Amino acid sequence: MTVPLTSSRFAAPTRAPAASVVQIPQYSKRAILAVWAATTVPMGVLAWIAAPRLAATLDGPAPLARALILCITGGLIWQFVLVVGLVGIEQRSLRWSTLCEALWLRAPRSPRTKRVGGRVWWIVIPLIVALAAEEVVPVAPHPVNRELGVILQSAAGKSMLHGSWAWFTALLVLFIFNTVLGEELLFRGFLLPRMNGAFGRRDWIANGILFATYHVHVPWVIPAGLLDTFILSYPSKRYGSAWIGIVVHSAQSVVFTALALTIVL
Repeated sequence: MTVPLTSSRFAAPTRAPAASVVQIPQYSKRAILAVWAATTVPMGVLAWIAAPRLAATLDGPAPLARALILCITGGLIWQFVLVVGLVGIEQRSLRWSTLCEALWLRAPRSPRTKRVGGRVWWIVIPLIVALAAEEVVPVAPHPVNRELGVILQSAAGKSMLHGSWAWFTALLVLFIFNTVLGEELLFRGFLLPRMNGAFGRRDWIANGILFATYHVHVPWVIPAGLLDTFILSYPSKRYGSAWIGIVVHSAQSVVFTALALTIVL
């Protein structure tokens, strides 16, 4: 007697498809503040203690500016390492598909029309304009030799950058980790999706406050930085995408990159 090949007796067992939905845990307020401190404290130490000490050992033009570029870049790289490490521990995976979901690296979704991507991206244009408008907000008195825009346009800054592709590359790394792989990935990609359990519907407000007060390395921007709550945190939450904050914030980096390239050339 022959048994059909399709008999359930001999058919290979089938496995249920693995779940593809990444579960994002909600952090307590204490855990959120711990992550905030883990990036804020190093940035303050690097800017106000390490950079001046490093500058004292450097020769040539703009020693403090060069020291700040190196130290701040180190702090931003640490933010990237921290995010990747925390996601790895949390999700037990660093696959790109897992990272995209765990860090909201996905196309924005309109909460009104449910459209994903496409014309929804146009929202970044008025947000970029709003971010640029922050430049007119008065800031507290501060040492101008610590402000990148002033440094790049100063005689010492131009002397440092003119013809130097090495320092241009260092600035490029700083900009990439500042608005793509560092601050935005940490605050809008990692923290914001995990703050709803602790702060509820006000999670985006808490996120904006944490982001503003994180800037202890440039404390004079903290008052104006509170406006980023509405320019970066709220749109990222509303559209469920960290790319909103990354794209808008990176417009600033594009301007600085163009300025630095002009000086180099």
